[in-house]
Amino acid sequence: MTTPDASSDTRTQQFSIEVEHFDSPDAQRLRAAQRLEIDRAYGGDTEPGDKPTADSIAVFFLARDEAGTPLACGGLRVVDDGITEIKRMYVRPESRGSGVAAALLRRLEEAALDLGSPALVLETGNEQKRAVGFYEREGFTRIANFGPYVGAPLSICYSKVL
Repeated sequence: MTTPDASSDTRTQQFSIEVEHFDSPDAQRLRAAQRLEIDRAYGGDTEPGDKPTADSIAVFFLARDEAGTPLACGGLRVVDDGITEIKRMYVRPESRGSGVAAALLRRLEEAALDLGSPALVLETGNEQKRAVGFYEREGFTRIANFGPYVGAPLSICYSKVL
């Protein structure tokens, strides 16, 4: 999937979004950058529940620019009743505002439908204000914390019926 989109400074940026193995070197680098950013915000790893693995992620995507540079990633994990959970969605800071996050989210929604999922769910943290605003703009509704996030005071959960 190649998606043209206008970035915040009026340049046109092209990027592609393709399936990628969860443990590929580029996927690992993006997930490590996300982990550092989150650890800085919360003073360490506060994620409740099982960490996603290559075995637990149904599909994982990477967005790359025309030169092949990784810009963003995200995957889906199947949870209760076939509902899919967005895991490890991350956009490099220098790529934020380019439209790549919305394009990646659309691709995750398509993949969830392909998996037969009736809805998407996700968890983010209360310090991730940009993520909260993004998901709300994209039609996600706040829900009670689910699964491993029940009782997690830093977690905020969302859902979107597909």
